[in-house]
Amino acid sequence: MIKLLANDGIDASGKKMLEAAGFDVITTKVEQADLADYINNNNISALTVRSATKVRKDIIDACPGLKLIGRGGVGMDNIDVEYAREKGIKVVNTPAASSQSVAELVIAHMYSMVRFLHLSNREMPVKGSTEFNTLKKNYSEGIELSGKSIGIIGFGRIGQAVAKYAIGNGMRVYAYDPYTTMATIKIDFFDGSSKEFLISSAPVNDFISKCDFITVHVPGGEIIGEKEIALMKDGVMLINAARGGVINETALLNALNSGKVACAALDVFNNEPTPDSTLLTHPKISLTPHTGASTKEAQLRIGTELAQLIIDFFQK
Repeated sequence: MIKLLANDGIDASGKKMLEAAGFDVITTKVEQADLADYINNNNISALTVRSATKVRKDIIDACPGLKLIGRGGVGMDNIDVEYAREKGIKVVNTPAASSQSVAELVIAHMYSMVRFLHLSNREMPVKGSTEFNTLKKNYSEGIELSGKSIGIIGFGRIGQAVAKYAIGNGMRVYAYDPYTTMATIKIDFFDGSSKEFLISSAPVNDFISKCDFITVHVPGGEIIGEKEIALMKDGVMLINAARGGVINETALLNALNSGKVACAALDVFNNEPTPDSTLLTHPKISLTPHTGASTKEAQLRIGTELAQLIIDFFQK
């Protein structure tokens, strides 16, 4: 029986598929420092992770019996992918499974920012019964998404899903992706009809100064720092639901404090799971704890897609 360690968990549907195919699925959470010993002592052949567990060269070298590493989700920056493949280990992920969920969270954050939901939800429980009229005045100058422009940096599956919602809200969409020159955005409606829009990729500098919102959807690396922020429209709003550090956190804080950036939304942080407290307490930041892909639907898709990839590999 092939033993699989789902160290960051796996949806029940995926676990059921694997067990039906004859796998012994272990969902014990093993601490990073103990991971190699656990894999070797329990004859683990396959390891699945999300974003928490790291599979670096030390784990790969220490675990000669490991045949497959699976990443539930998109980014694989927590895995030394090429090194694993050089060692003959299969590496798989589920890049399409969470696109819808991440895109919906991005739009939710945009609504939160433009209508001050992130602030009013903090202050209403404390001041709502004593300073209701003051809060009403403070938060009565929201804006609408309709008619605004959004720049999407990284126009893969998630970026294109964000574009669908932005178009549905009446927004102008700009996009950049080094691997996509043009994308067809198809919006399906409840009555079975659909509408297609062609979005061309353009250099970031061509639109960065035009956008009311900028959202980043890249696998890692600093994309937005002081230089890029200086080129943006005054009062721009930024969203990062990709990877911590894609937007330089120090540059972001400086821009928020100066008013250059009106508001920001962060789902990811440099030092997870202990983000900078200055970010967490800043009144101009809408916050979530890295939950972009954490919907029931996405977890089901991730679990079943990952399970099928694993089954296909071991039963080929």
